[in-house]
Amino acid sequence: MATIGFIGIGGMGVGMAANLIKAGYRLVVTDLRREQGRALEQQGAEFKATPREVAESCDIVLSMLPFNEAVKAVALGEGGLLEAQRGAKVWIDFSSIDKETIVDAAARLEAAGWMVADASAGGVEEVAAAGQLALWISGPKALFDENQPIFHAMGKSVLYVGELGNAKLVKNAMAMLSAVQHMAVVEIGSWLKKGGLDDATFQTVLQNSQQDSVATRRIMDIVVSRKFKPRKSWMPKDVSFGLDMAREMEVPMPFVSLAYQMFAIAQATGQDGYEATGIACNVYDVINGAKR
Repeated sequence: MATIGFIGIGGMGVGMAANLIKAGYRLVVTDLRREQGRALEQQGAEFKATPREVAESCDIVLSMLPFNEAVKAVALGEGGLLEAQRGAKVWIDFSSIDKETIVDAAARLEAAGWMVADASAGGVEEVAAAGQLALWISGPKALFDENQPIFHAMGKSVLYVGELGNAKLVKNAMAMLSAVQHMAVVEIGSWLKKGGLDDATFQTVLQNSQQDSVATRRIMDIVVSRKFKPRKSWMPKDVSFGLDMAREMEVPMPFVSLAYQMFAIAQATGQDGYEATGIACNVYDVINGAKR
């Protein structure tokens, strides 16, 4: 089996990488935080100091990074993929970033003989650890077809979405849709509560309506339990990328813009240290003057 390099083994990356080991792949990993690799090393992974060293030690490189600048550094910076003298010449990036960053990085790498595909993952850390992510892949169709076993080791569904950069658009789109959905569901629930219907009743109404879905069930489970998991939510960042591109494309997105402002209210009032449902509930508590 191929030796896989994995760059960025934080909350999402560590689960994805662990599932590749379970599938029988040899793994070479790196992260800015050396301690992130300990658990994977105990499972057989080898840690390298730089992305260049990872690339020179494997057949294909995957990455899951938090920001545009991190992706640029991994691809083109000192000790980056571009400096690799041997080994892998295929890079598939799963990072939640904007389309422009991956397209620009790919152009530089492709000029040096690399093949680059772009990917995104739908799901949170627990979903990644369970190997149940929804994966969207774009770029060369040949890379998509050749690497199906790798993708299916990490995700329950794998979809090809076209030209390079489209997977980033899909990730941003799903984040924007989810942001609007979270705020809308919690807003309606807050209104109903003011009118005398509790959250559990609203949950039952939704489950027996045409609006029922996996997403609304998950949202309402958290709303009813009020068990908000503390974590940094990446949704505002992904929504912001989408809005930046919308402005460049001159596409109006009033609902998404308003949802983004609701996340800004949460941040300004110290209510943003949770996953998206917790943020939505907290910000509507603030708006409605609810005792917490």
